[in-house]
Amino acid sequence: MTRAIPFALAAFFALTAGPGLAGDLEKLSSTGACVKCDLMNLNLRGLTMEAPNLEGAKLREADMKESDFSGANFKRADLRRAEAERANMSGATFVDAKLDGADLEKADARGADFSEASIRRVDFADAFLAGANFAKADLRDAHLRRASAPDANFSGAKMNDVDLERSNISGANFRRADLSSADLDRAMASGADFRDADLTSVRLASANLTGADLRGADLSDAGLRRTNLSGADLTDAKGLRQERLSQACGDTKTRLPDGFYIDPCD
Repeated sequence: MTRAIPFALAAFFALTAGPGLAGDLEKLSSTGACVKCDLMNLNLRGLTMEAPNLEGAKLREADMKESDFSGANFKRADLRRAEAERANMSGATFVDAKLDGADLEKADARGADFSEASIRRVDFADAFLAGANFAKADLRDAHLRRASAPDANFSGAKMNDVDLERSNISGANFRRADLSSADLDRAMASGADFRDADLTSVRLASANLTGADLRGADLSDAGLRRTNLSGADLTDAKGLRQERLSQACGDTKTRLPDGFYIDPCD
């Protein structure tokens, strides 16, 4: 059941908003749905609504800090430059939505669906993204430093220059993703799937890739200083150079292309 906008807040909007916005807010308050409505620049800070339907809504530059929109439908919605720090977006749907430049620092988006969404330059620092779906999304230049995204799906995503430093991406799926020039320094990526991913010029200093699947990945000019590749599978990896691999470490279970070797981890 949708929890309505508090009466005092709704009354304030009715007095200050234009007739179109007031009507959209009344619709959202009474039904929990406001498809394609215009809520741009609106202050929704701290608002709690359970699974509202905001498909195609305009929420550009809206203030959604510390709000609860868990289970919401934001499919094809415009949330560009929205401010949603510490917001609860768990289980929400953002399929084909626009979130470019949005701030979701420390937000909870566990299990959310961002597939095919435009998420360029989004701030996901310290966000909770476990099990979230980013398949074929555009995350170029996104900031995910220290994000917790175990078992998330990034398959086929555009992730050029993304910042994943110190993130937890254990078990995540990056198959066929473009991670060229991305920063994965000190990332926890154990068991992650990087099959056929573009990892050219990626930074992996002190990253943990134990048990990761790198078959068919392009590692041209990848930085592997102190990278832990114990148990990782690099069969058919492309662009691998021995001088860079010698900066990493592995174990007897590390699988390498013919003619390469790796020193054991301490």
